[in-house]
Amino acid sequence: MTAEPTAARTAAPAASAPSFRPAGARDVPAVVALVESAYRGEASRAGWTTEADLLDGQRTDEAAVAELLGRAESVVLLAEQDGRLLACCHVERRGATGYFGMFSVSPAAQGGGLGRRVLARAEEWARDAWGVAAMEMTVIEQRADLIAWYERRGYARTGVYEPFPYGDERFGIPLRPDLRFEKLLKSL
Repeated sequence: MTAEPTAARTAAPAASAPSFRPAGARDVPAVVALVESAYRGEASRAGWTTEADLLDGQRTDEAAVAELLGRAESVVLLAEQDGRLLACCHVERRGATGYFGMFSVSPAAQGGGLGRRVLARAEEWARDAWGVAAMEMTVIEQRADLIAWYERRGYARTGVYEPFPYGDERFGIPLRPDLRFEKLLKSL
């Protein structure tokens, strides 16, 4: 993978391109820390993926990430650069469709194209490893900016909604009463 072009050239050496690998059990604490930093609390406000205005509490925990690693036809992909974890996502086969979730990019690394690379790698994984012809995901409906980002990458809104799991603090503490998820879908 080649580095993406930059707007301005500097004398500093170019950073190496991110490398991708499946997560293992030893990666669980770092994955949890990354996910939390991208979505919750004041630190998440440094990036544009924050959910801090919609949800408080945790986004995930070690037990939930370990459970994803233990599922058949499920992988947590990591994007690392120069030994640092910068992004992750969960990809899972669900019948004839792949599922994309737990997508997190470090707030300090957002806005530079890494998210597009991670999404493309996840789609490639689902297509190559499982032969699926489509990828789906659920996004909080109120995240219009995020839904628009996915639409620019070929995902379509389906009009299919799932309720937010109110009362289950494993998914966060809602700060408003009208949250729900919308399913997005893309042919691969």
